[in-house]
Amino acid sequence: MTELEQILAKSSAAEPFKNAVRGYSSHRGTEHIRVEGHAPSVKVKRLLAHVLSAESDLPIERISLRGRSGCSDFVGVVHLHTASETHVYEFVWDCRWRAEQEGWTDCFGFPDQIRAAREYDWRCFERWTPVDSDEMSLQTLE
Repeated sequence: MTELEQILAKSSAAEPFKNAVRGYSSHRGTEHIRVEGHAPSVKVKRLLAHVLSAESDLPIERISLRGRSGCSDFVGVVHLHTASETHVYEFVWDCRWRAEQEGWTDCFGFPDQIRAAREYDWRCFERWTPVDSDEMSLQTLE
């Protein structure tokens, strides 16, 4: 069983969403995963694994996300939609940060972000912060 299948098995997400995650991982489009703007699929896949693991108790039906991808990071906001509510999180996935945490450096003395991304993959989340939905509504009005 792959790591993703293990994560999916432990998740309370709705089956259509789980199937959408499988489809996205196989490069098939889906209406259950909406990405605003451009985000590399590898970084979206890492976010999906984190969502399913960190919020395994949520019966997620769909997600929408907006992010900015850099060389070593992926920063943004994700909305996790259930049948009755929406949970919003700000996130930072950063393999450079993970390399610094592990004390890993490359041959030039820089944080070995390649090793961190390879060994920790989706577990390089520096921040996963819930956002109050009232606070979020006010921010979008400003």
